[in-house]
Amino acid sequence: MNAAVGHSAVVLGLVGSLVGIGVLGWGLARGKPSLLRAGQSYPWLVLLAAAAAAGAMEHAFVTRDFSLAYVAQNDGLGTPLLFRITGMWSALQGSLLLWTLILAGYLAAVAWHFRRRATDPLVAWATLVGLAVAAFFFGLLLVGAADPFRTVAGAVPTNGPGPNPLLQDNPVVAFHPPMLYLGFVGFTVPFMFAVAALVTGRVGEGWLVETRRWTLFAWGFLTLGLVLGAFWSYEVLGWGGYWSWDPVENAALLPWLTGTAFLHSVMVQERRGMLRVWNLSLVLATFALTIFGTFLTRSGVIESVHSFSTSSVGPVILGFFGAVLLGGVGLIVWRGEQLRSPGSIDSALSREGAFLANNLAFGAFAFVVLLGTVFPLVVEALHHQTVSVGAPYFDTMTAPIVLALLFLMAVAPALPWRKASASVLLHRMRWPAAAGVATVVATSAAGLHDVAAVAAFGLGAVVAVSALRQLALSARQRGFRGLVGRVNGGMVVHLGVAIMAVAFAASAAYGQRGQLSLRPGQSARFDGHSVTYLGTRTRNFSNRRALEAELRLDGGPVLYPAISVFSFGSEGIGTPAIDSGPTQDVYLTLDSSPVGHGPTVIGVVVQPLIVWLWVGGGVMGLGAALAAFPGRRRRPTAPASLPGGAEAVPEPALAAAGPD
Repeated sequence: MNAAVGHSAVVLGLVGSLVGIGVLGWGLARGKPSLLRAGQSYPWLVLLAAAAAAGAMEHAFVTRDFSLAYVAQNDGLGTPLLFRITGMWSALQGSLLLWTLILAGYLAAVAWHFRRRATDPLVAWATLVGLAVAAFFFGLLLVGAADPFRTVAGAVPTNGPGPNPLLQDNPVVAFHPPMLYLGFVGFTVPFMFAVAALVTGRVGEGWLVETRRWTLFAWGFLTLGLVLGAFWSYEVLGWGGYWSWDPVENAALLPWLTGTAFLHSVMVQERRGMLRVWNLSLVLATFALTIFGTFLTRSGVIESVHSFSTSSVGPVILGFFGAVLLGGVGLIVWRGEQLRSPGSIDSALSREGAFLANNLAFGAFAFVVLLGTVFPLVVEALHHQTVSVGAPYFDTMTAPIVLALLFLMAVAPALPWRKASASVLLHRMRWPAAAGVATVVATSAAGLHDVAAVAAFGLGAVVAVSALRQLALSARQRGFRGLVGRVNGGMVVHLGVAIMAVAFAASAAYGQRGQLSLRPGQSARFDGHSVTYLGTRTRNFSNRRALEAELRLDGGPVLYPAISVFSFGSEGIGTPAIDSGPTQDVYLTLDSSPVGHGPTVIGVVVQPLIVWLWVGGGVMGLGAALAAFPGRRRRPTAPASLPGGAEAVPEPALAAAGPD
């Protein structure tokens, strides 16, 4: 039953996407508004099909329908209900189904939002492009290796191994992948409108206005998804860290970097009509990088705790990635003459100059990460040699870029458009600069001498005070309403980035790691903390058996790091115990099981300010939400004719740094 419903829904989604493409294409070719209006109904059919397929899969998991091969491989009788529900996206086929469902949701939301403009060729072309992307993913779900509704051959099993043990050990798995996919897939919307703008020749600023909030929401979801992924890594993997420059982590970071660059440079285009080619390139690159990340995680070309199993869909996804790149570049070249910018940067010491430098820094960051991620794959393909690019490369290459970005984040809000005088800049930066200097002096006096970390502390203080200054000026002028809008929402994001930068620098530079070998009743000290080993206990759960060490920390709470053996697992999976506070975390792991009367090895990691990473991520998400709501608008200007017949639209207000 579930297999029949699921297969039928996937076929319906594919057919609906293809028919929708045909209706819209014919309506555009013949200039028939009735067909364009009819074409806007197909995203709803696609959503219905995707929801039916996802519903069938969830029903199969909840009812333990082991006749489906995907359920038999990723569910078990002992799996708790929460992890049976999340099992849908715990492996290759189900993750593609979730991707398709979210994509269908975005397409339906676009159709609803633009329902009164169904006959606009820009909207019609955007919908056509979105349906083409949906058709690709529905088609992928019908490929043998990616088919989530394939039934088992032979006798139906009565039990299964359950999800990957790492995916049934923490409830964060219920939120991290959906948030990440909401971000990844959300970048399809600006891609749709960018392609539509290029096809129709309406390459002015109109398409930017149409997609600004969609891009912000996608960026906000991706930000929260990355932070939740780091939190999951910290809470589950047991190594005491939260970011290891794993290829899959890098694949998720890349579209975030290019998307962040776009959100900054788009303001220059809206305000000054500049950077058109650059902005279109960033949108196309961001969407292409989400497809590239899909290829990395689902092709088996890399080994990672985050990736899915090896499958034959890799070449298909890679081909789609190549088509997106070639098609996007071809459209930009085709419209090259119309994309000439009517303005230019008057002075490097201006807000647009700072945004340009910001984009160059983000571009360099993305290039460094992409190079380190792809280089081992290229070497292996060309020379059949296995090489690895690890954290030392990424840390060394990205640290100066991050410091440069923090500096630009601090200075840009104080710069006016077009040109700034040195006296105005110094006046607006006096308090942020004073805070930065005071922070550097205080941390140095406290004995913190890591140059990169102290620089990050100082620049973080400058960024935070600069953002708070802007927010205070806006709130003083307009009350709480002054905190809403793109510019001030962006300042809240900057505040979150400053918090995360300080926390990251502190934990990376001043964290301590060690091991303690203890027998029951023994105590030892590590980095100012006392750890007492009380003994071990065994606990049985529906899906695992856990050996827990009982550890008293600093004479207070008892913590229980564990080693768990899952029902179908042969190796123990470590689960850390964490005592988290505002100043530092103490992270304890059971590194070896006690043998006879021998000692037990306890891993200890002490890291400062870890909790502020999660706080900073939440502040960034809040800032993205505030930025998505309309703030103060500038008075509309008369439409102007742009080169190549492109239209100019009234530009949204970009609040100045505020009066002093």
